[in-house]
Amino acid sequence: MQKKEKSELGRLGEKIAYNYLVKKGFTIKETNWRFKHKEIDIICMYESTLVIVEVKTRSNPDFERPQDAVTRSKQRLLVSAADAYIQSSDFQGEVRFDIISIVKNKTTEIIEHIPDAFYPLL
Repeated sequence: MQKKEKSELGRLGEKIAYNYLVKKGFTIKETNWRFKHKEIDIICMYESTLVIVEVKTRSNPDFERPQDAVTRSKQRLLVSAADAYIQSSDFQGEVRFDIISIVKNKTTEIIEHIPDAFYPLL
């Protein structure tokens, strides 16, 4: 898959995840929030919990499940970006990190939401 196609698939996945979260009762606060070279796909609230969401989309899951692309390195970047967001917004409360894994092609759309997908490494 070419870079442009991957980018378009990623944007489509983020739209699907956004709509999914809204339907499930999440309140979206930010999308594609950036801090320096780091980005958080979706920042939302579920009840009183701040939820940091990483969206991974694939058209073909045969080689790797989408959520497997959230490596330890990516987790560290997300935690660092989340820390910056929390400090800038002065949020005080519970925070969790979710992954939304999407398989999307012409015939299939599978959404898997993984709450508390990982915990910040100390």
